[in-house]
Amino acid sequence: MDKVVAAAGAAVADVPDGASLAVGGFGLSGVPNVLIQALYERGTGGLSVVSNNCGAMDSGLAVLLAAGRIARVTGSYIGANKEFARQYLGGELEVELIPQGTLAERLRAGGAGIPAFYTPAGVGTQVADGGLPWRYDGSGGVALASPPKEVREFDGTEYVLERGIRTDFALVRAAKGDRHGNLVFAKSSRNFNPLAAMAGRVTIAEVEELVEPGGIDPDAVHLPGIFVQRVVALTPEQATDKKIERRTVSS
Repeated sequence: MDKVVAAAGAAVADVPDGASLAVGGFGLSGVPNVLIQALYERGTGGLSVVSNNCGAMDSGLAVLLAAGRIARVTGSYIGANKEFARQYLGGELEVELIPQGTLAERLRAGGAGIPAFYTPAGVGTQVADGGLPWRYDGSGGVALASPPKEVREFDGTEYVLERGIRTDFALVRAAKGDRHGNLVFAKSSRNFNPLAAMAGRVTIAEVEELVEPGGIDPDAVHLPGIFVQRVVALTPEQATDKKIERRTVSS
């Protein structure tokens, strides 16, 4: 039951080129930066990434993106990531943009063994009707567009069918974890981390504090260890290395 791996490099050593990854985090909060850096150092490429966004400020998934290691992104937000937008519009990157709540539920459903579900989000738009640009041709045209999805009516309301998401691996970051893989997330860093962890067939968690089994009150566990296969304990320096995307001060 001891799931602790000595180093991040060893934890991601079997992630092959072309693997699919669910990655936790939102902006710069709760991003598994150490595991992402380990993937970068291994040279792993051709990755299909499922994450709310694709990094920011040259941090997180932006490290892999800038190196050309990501082939496809399923997410909700491009935002201020100019390199993400450049690769997408230039036809270098395939991008499936979906509503944020739908992304969260697709990850949760996949992890819970639910193959698909109906939601009203996106009905009457290209999300349901198809035609969203997944890949551009580099000249302003659309090389690949999203297909239409099944729409059904329940009690007078239309709903679109969305598929649950399962990935080969998942990378997440937690504030605390034990050797059995039980995890606790700090405040807003909880965001997509539990959902990404559920969706991965092999989930790797970097934890800021490693405790022994029994060191976490069962009522305080945010994600049970059944969803986690590997745990990497961060050094104090790694645990406190947290960037701020937009620093705001008052006079």
